[in-house]
Amino acid sequence: MRDAEDNPARPPPGTVLCGLDEIASPGSKGFRWREGDAMFAGFVVRKGEALVGYVDSCPHAGWPLAGFAGRYLTRDNDLILCSGHAALFRIEDGGCVAGPCPTSARLTPWPVAVRDGQIVTA
Repeated sequence: MRDAEDNPARPPPGTVLCGLDEIASPGSKGFRWREGDAMFAGFVVRKGEALVGYVDSCPHAGWPLAGFAGRYLTRDNDLILCSGHAALFRIEDGGCVAGPCPTSARLTPWPVAVRDGQIVTA
């Protein structure tokens, strides 16, 4: 899975992802795009008024974080969980706090914003 800015499957700025009310607080939702052989996967986490987006790729293993469950957050909804090997990441900055990845590892940010009640790519 490519996550470079030049990935042809990466949605352009202004792409509507969903309504803000479609993601609980706290909660998360994943998104996928395909263009030819290229694929882009990202997810959004909402916690209170804060909204962050990340590329859906574990910095340690490169696979999607949610796995088959489609869940990005821990049971307590306080950290992002890699379902493949239980690495944990802070919601606010994507920094790794536990697991096999080095603590310097971070999730790749995917800029998102809220406009007129809709979550859009930024």
